[in-house]
Amino acid sequence: MAILPVLKAPHPRLTKVSRPVAQFDRALEELAENMLETMYAANGIGLAAPQVDVHLRVVVMDLHQEDEPPAPQILVNPEVLQASAETATMSEGCLSLPEAYEEVERPARVTVRYQDLDGVTHTRECTGLEAVCWQHEIDHLDGVLFVDHLNRLKRDRIIQRLVKEKRLARRTRDGAVRPAA
Repeated sequence: MAILPVLKAPHPRLTKVSRPVAQFDRALEELAENMLETMYAANGIGLAAPQVDVHLRVVVMDLHQEDEPPAPQILVNPEVLQASAETATMSEGCLSLPEAYEEVERPARVTVRYQDLDGVTHTRECTGLEAVCWQHEIDHLDGVLFVDHLNRLKRDRIIQRLVKEKRLARRTRDGAVRPAA
């Protein structure tokens, strides 16, 4: 298994729409294993394949509590079948937007369909954090980041901060003196 590099916003490949998985083979299993290892190493609860620059409709999640054993989920070709009119607001963050957290309003309940690594189709209803995570990760598959649900001012502020941090990191890596904050 390997820890994969995670693309950071505003990387243009994060806006690319992913294609459905057609082959359920060992390569898919390896991708899912590497994605889980990457997610756990970054202390995340979800990761979509486009975040590791693979543009297939694959998501991994693990929503276990600290006092519970890991409960990894691998979702292939996930989709929201139905969303409630009732909404809920929850703070969201993202491995592709480090240290950015904002309140996002989404449907409170969703009915979702996905395939497992064997290609078997499953349907389930989700609420709470699970519903938010499903919607957040499926958005990645469609080239949408959680900041795209925010007003323009908040979104631009977050993206500008990330661009500035990337520029400063590049200068520091190149041997330049980092300016005082």
